[in-house]
Amino acid sequence: MNSVKVKPTTQCHVVAMPYPGRGHINPMMNLCKILASKKKDILITFVVTEEWLSFIGSDPKPDNIRFSTIPNVIPSELVRAADIYSFFEATMTKLEAPFVQLLDQLELPVTVIMADTVLSWVVGVGNRRNIPVASLWTMSPSMLSTTIQRFQADYISEEAEERVVDTAHDQRVQQMSQRFFEACSCVTKAQYLLLASIYELESETIEVLNSQFSFPVYAVGPTIPLLDLEENMNPGNQNYLNWLDCQPRSSVLYISMGSFLSISSAQMDEIAIGLHDSGVRFLWVARDETCRLNEVCGDMGLVVPWCDQLKVLSHSSIGGFWSHCGWNSTKEGMFYGIPFLTYPIGFDQIHNSKLIVEDWKIGWRVKKDVGADNLVTGAEIAKLVTKFMDLESDEMKEIRSKASEVQHICQRAIVKGGSCESSINAFIKDLSNCDGY
Repeated sequence: MNSVKVKPTTQCHVVAMPYPGRGHINPMMNLCKILASKKKDILITFVVTEEWLSFIGSDPKPDNIRFSTIPNVIPSELVRAADIYSFFEATMTKLEAPFVQLLDQLELPVTVIMADTVLSWVVGVGNRRNIPVASLWTMSPSMLSTTIQRFQADYISEEAEERVVDTAHDQRVQQMSQRFFEACSCVTKAQYLLLASIYELESETIEVLNSQFSFPVYAVGPTIPLLDLEENMNPGNQNYLNWLDCQPRSSVLYISMGSFLSISSAQMDEIAIGLHDSGVRFLWVARDETCRLNEVCGDMGLVVPWCDQLKVLSHSSIGGFWSHCGWNSTKEGMFYGIPFLTYPIGFDQIHNSKLIVEDWKIGWRVKKDVGADNLVTGAEIAKLVTKFMDLESDEMKEIRSKASEVQHICQRAIVKGGSCESSINAFIKDLSNCDGY
């Protein structure tokens, strides 16, 4: 376990404890980078498991953010997608002891612990040590509000189970669901709630949360890596960007199912057939199946194992985003005004798809019945994609107009005087005044 050596001039020490998954680590780190850029006398100890340090340890970061490690929760965290239930249970039962040991090794007193809401045990650690805890919710505010309401009602409906996982067939699902609901309920014992969202997008829900808690609730923004984009970090393989440069404006459909959960190979094949038959330009991030899918898709697009998603979404040739609707991807697509084709796989993605299609009206569903196991055929996909990427369609013009309105809301929120920037500044002021509670 690594301890952190600090300079005596440091006035504020934040210990950041994310849930060990990319969809949680990324927004936590992005928020930490913003805090580090705005408060020069801050030190942030960013706690990750040993395996996650090997993934992100070499990524550029400000000098006042430092990594510290705790042991992996299971021997190889790469298998977490194969057995998500065991991995989740391990994070709830095996991380607390090494985290407490790490706190004991830190030389500088801790001003605040910023912890992922899912890691409910952190609140107990902070309360026992008289250290304020800022709970960071990395999903949509309405997902949190809905979950708390259901927990308080003391039942889990079939609909709620579908929102947490899409296979409700054994006791492990029930156990994981209950753990998740309890974690959300523990927010009431924290001292701050940080929402990785923009106030204007879900203002009514955020006001409800504000009324429920006696402590500050801050919508701190999209928590996407805008600082990295501005500094042109991690250039990597730029072939796909060079290809995008050669495509007409708004002509390319970007497809990504996220970095965690997967869909069946049969469904991947149907998507490939549909793309081939549609004749639509596309850029598809397909992780381990690029060679096989490239053979099926034809020459109208690219299938790649990885890309810098923010650079792709900000590219002028992108005209649509086929997404699994993870909250980070949802925020990134909205920030650049891209219409969505939603294909949620599980967890909060079904809820986010509803926000996109029904509330904000900036996209369509690929699969009408999200709970069904039936395949969406290549013929259906070809028809849908062709219609979706038709820039002259009145229906699509309306969706693109609404997506542009959402983009302006997002971009106004992060500038000086915007709601997100104001919330972050208010939270920093709270940190400056922190001395126990």
